[in-house]
Amino acid sequence: MMRVALDTNILAYAEGVGDAPRCALAIKLIEKLPAELVLLPAQTLGELFRVLTGKAKREAGLTRVAIMTWADSFEVADSSWSAFQAAMDLTIDHGLQIWDALIMAVAAENRCRLLLTEDLQSGFIWRGVTVVNPFAASSSPLLDTVLQTR
Repeated sequence: MMRVALDTNILAYAEGVGDAPRCALAIKLIEKLPAELVLLPAQTLGELFRVLTGKAKREAGLTRVAIMTWADSFEVADSSWSAFQAAMDLTIDHGLQIWDALIMAVAAENRCRLLLTEDLQSGFIWRGVTVVNPFAASSSPLLDTVLQTR
């Protein structure tokens, strides 16, 4: 069974931040994913808090409730020192932003096969983790396989 990590933008769209088509697609996608296969790097929840309180201007207390609901729904993985070291390598070797790289490194550390995001190059593979943009016109065979397990 393939594990799937979700990036902040997927969660933000599911919270209604962004254009309506992407928000609807994010909600539909999350509803289809088997919860036991989903991993949320803790970094994504921190970024989501920033997006919801900053860009979306949500009240901090309500945002905390939303963050805790995500944490109650899916496994949350902390950032380790080894993941941060790997993130630095990703930044230097592949030009990723450090916080995106940390999310990818945590996904790899936790044996995820997919990282769903629109922030990185779809199809990029590192340490067994394949980046998939679920909003792209073409579908991903790996993502299709995960969605069919439900």
